[in-house]
Amino acid sequence: MAFTISPKRCFINAPFSYLTQGLLDLFIEHGLQPEIGLEGDVLYSQSPSDFRAVANKLKKNGLQCTLHAPFFDLAPGALDRTILSATRTKLQRAFELIPIFQPQAIICHLNFEDNKHGYKQKEWFSAAHETWRDLLGIAQANSTVLALENTYEFGPTQHKKMLESLNSPAARFCLDVGHLTAFAKSSWQEWLPAMNPWLTHLHLHDNTGGHDSHLAIGRGTFDFEALFAYLADNNLNPLITLEPHSEDDLWTTIKALREMGVVNLAAQ
Repeated sequence: MAFTISPKRCFINAPFSYLTQGLLDLFIEHGLQPEIGLEGDVLYSQSPSDFRAVANKLKKNGLQCTLHAPFFDLAPGALDRTILSATRTKLQRAFELIPIFQPQAIICHLNFEDNKHGYKQKEWFSAAHETWRDLLGIAQANSTVLALENTYEFGPTQHKKMLESLNSPAARFCLDVGHLTAFAKSSWQEWLPAMNPWLTHLHLHDNTGGHDSHLAIGRGTFDFEALFAYLADNNLNPLITLEPHSEDDLWTTIKALREMGVVNLAAQ
């Protein structure tokens, strides 16, 4: 049995500012669903009506979405209370958009870095757990999944510990395969057996191991066919988000997935 996924369970990364500058029309034309990125200042510069206009247009065209919470410069487990407060305030703004967009999931970065936080893991975990616990309450109240994504973590230990502690069907895991290759320098085989119970989402993009370059599937070194075989063999059916950083890589990725029989998205 091969791993396949419905187009309704597949999303494409799309910064909110790009959607308002013409990208949304491209998505609607091809029936593509966005994972809406909330990075930068959009949570401060855009009004609720701006977000609602995009949400309404998606709904009108029968398209669903996911949200990607901001992560640049944020520290969900900060030991500095001022930095922690600023982080929680910005993340709160992102979660307040859940009722507007009604996303399938909201993706967040756990943001554990061993070289920074490894010296004070207990203190980091306590602060981070409080951050995610409070945000999880918002997600649960809106029937949305909070998925914690890997970034710089070398292995699954911190994700597993956090999700075990949160202990909620709405607290889940997002495996980013590009981050494994570029940052963790570890394989998905080291992650998935431990994280299978929480796996709800995949971020798919490629690189050659030196940089998180977000290339099209097949333009780097990641073995996607082996991953898809594992998912099929273990009856795992996560949502997927494609994360190319150029339109050419988008269409190349879609072509590669169609040829592998994974998902039948509209061609260019």
